[in-house]
Amino acid sequence: MKNILIIFFVSTGIGQNIGSTDAVENVLDNLHLYASEANGEKYFDLFAEKAVFFGTDISERWDKKAFQEYGMARFASGTGWTYFMKERNVFFSDDGKTAWFDEILISKKYGEYRGTGVLIFLETEWKIAQYNLLLPIPNNLMKKYAAEIKNYYKQK
Repeated sequence: MKNILIIFFVSTGIGQNIGSTDAVENVLDNLHLYASEANGEKYFDLFAEKAVFFGTDISERWDKKAFQEYGMARFASGTGWTYFMKERNVFFSDDGKTAWFDEILISKKYGEYRGTGVLIFLETEWKIAQYNLLLPIPNNLMKKYAAEIKNYYKQK
């Protein structure tokens, strides 16, 4: 009887995380917390093994291993990156095991960013499968900055 109760409580806790906005938001909140603390071990544990991270530069499409190499080197210096969540939306697949989100983040140095991505529920926990960090450009500045970006890549 004792074993049945333990299995019940463990499976009930797992089931409560499927489709749980709070559980997904906890992962994303921890992502930003661990990055600001330069805690690489906890930070990269939030990502699925086949995760992809897209940074703000067009060349920054990193699988987990490459992103981890970059991030751990930076975190080893004691320096991470800090973003404060301003706004977030979370959505779920019909089975509750896939979540996608968009969030507005604040960087004291650069201003507002947008983060988007996908999390998947693997066995007992949510993992980030894809994260995309971008610096939105206001429409009335698009033409000016698009020309600068084109010229930048031509020079490379």
